[in-house]
Amino acid sequence: MNDTNTLDDWTPLATIDELQPGDRKSELVDDEPVLLVRVGEEYFCIDDVCTHDGQPLTDGPIVDGEITCPRHGARFSLQTGQPTCMPAIEKIATYEVQLSEGQVWARPAQAADSLAAPAVTPTDDGADDGADDGADDGAEAEADDGAADEGEEATESLPVSEEESEEESEEGGEAGDGDSEPADAVAMLEALREVIDPELMINIVDLGLIYDVRQDGDEVVSVDMTLTSPACPAGPQLVQQSKMALERLEGITEAQINLVMTPPWTPERMTDDARDKLGIF
Repeated sequence: MNDTNTLDDWTPLATIDELQPGDRKSELVDDEPVLLVRVGEEYFCIDDVCTHDGQPLTDGPIVDGEITCPRHGARFSLQTGQPTCMPAIEKIATYEVQLSEGQVWARPAQAADSLAAPAVTPTDDGADDGADDGADDGAEAEADDGAADEGEEATESLPVSEEESEEESEEGGEAGDGDSEPADAVAMLEALREVIDPELMINIVDLGLIYDVRQDGDEVVSVDMTLTSPACPAGPQLVQQSKMALERLEGITEAQINLVMTPPWTPERMTDDARDKLGIF
């Protein structure tokens, strides 16, 4: 049990008047790079490393209590460290913060939900490991509750109705040898499953990136698709590969890929198979 009246296990990061609201400072706590941020009158301290690709979060924009990785657009809560936007799926470590003796002090968070705010009361160090495990388990359980049915929506939410798909399949079966009939929805989805996100190594259908597939003409199809984040560097590659995958199908000479960001993508759109591969249970 630590003496709550001492600062033996705390690291001074800045003087109280050093940071103004909106300011941030990179420091080390137990030889780990951390980022101290002042938002209004509150201080937050987080790992200065994005769990997606190991890049610093130092210069990432901060909006509504979340910091965005400047490289790939992953977002994290300053308060809990939990990821709120792909491509990150693992939390960043958070640190308790307190003001004492004219300085801002920090140490690894003692509870998963501890607030990185002024005058944090020190607690036992022994809770750290269990807190991180509990936070991960809690977040995964909550995600599973909301995703049991929604996971399959990535493949079933397409406005290409079952009746249309069946009619197209029947028409294809009745076509004479050498005739080119429109591809059905099932065939188009299977073709799009060949397109793999290079960062997550999951196909774009199971990731829930496909919002709409529709026939716009005899041999023309349109696809509305999104990205895990607007700053995803793989966006142009995924769009081009989707177009090529569809245009390889018999009965499609042109595939128009429309990149949309509304509604924004969320992890709940992933299928159960995708969640299993990413370790989200």
